Amino acid sequence: MGGNDHAGLHGSVLDQLGLLITSEELAPGRVLRIEELEARFGVSRSVIREAIRVLESMGMVSSRRRVGVTVAPRSAWNLFDPRIIGWRLDGGGRDEQLRSLSELRRGVEPVAAALAARRATPAQCGTLTGAVMQMAVHGRSGDLDAYLEADVLFHRTLLEASGNEMLGALGDVVASVLAGRHHHHLFPARPEPAAIRWHAEVAQAVQAGEPEAAERAMRDIVEEATRAMLGEPVPEAPDAS
Repeated sequence: MGGNDHAGLHGSVLDQLGLLITSEELAPGRVLRIEELEARFGVSRSVIREAIRVLESMGMVSSRRRVGVTVAPRSAWNLFDPRIIGWRLDGGGRDEQLRSLSELRRGVEPVAAALAARRATPAQCGTLTGAVMQMAVHGRSGDLDAYLEADVLFHRTLLEASGNEMLGALGDVVASVLAGRHHHHLFPARPEPAAIRWHAEVAQAVQAGEPEAAERAMRDIVEEATRAMLGEPVPEAPDAS
């Protein structure tokens, strides 16, 4: 078997096991027998062991002498690992995962935007502005793949521009949320013009050094995304009369 085939099998088995564990088809406390997994997936022992090693590094299983490989409770998982996020979004716990991620974004990204308005470099300001321009172009043309790429770049850059390494490390998490929303068709065929406008407002406020305006516009972005993903109704505009 060639190296690429082996790597492909390893990735496939890892994904299948990850989905089985996150969906609790393989429940916490379940002991996994290597020989049973070999037979179930029709792969070699080395492929199974590689997948188990990765799952153990993610906190999803534990290995103990005389006990074997045991499925760990969710409290032990590295819940920020993009692969775990992806498996949970692909399984039956999607709504719960979306809600958790949305609440995390509500608490993190507006704060990051305010910090970025104080700390962003000129290069980061330029990247934010360029990403918004790309979002506008691709949103108008309906190229959602290219729109997603620009959207991810915007949010990664914003988190990095906060100047806080802990916030910057959440770039993969937010990218997983955006990609999951795209992958599961929780996104309109044409992105909301208001969402693009709010991204532009964040970029402008960051460049102008206006923390409150940056935080406010980012909160609008996250709230719109949350409503779209969870199917919540859009609040009615106040009566102008």
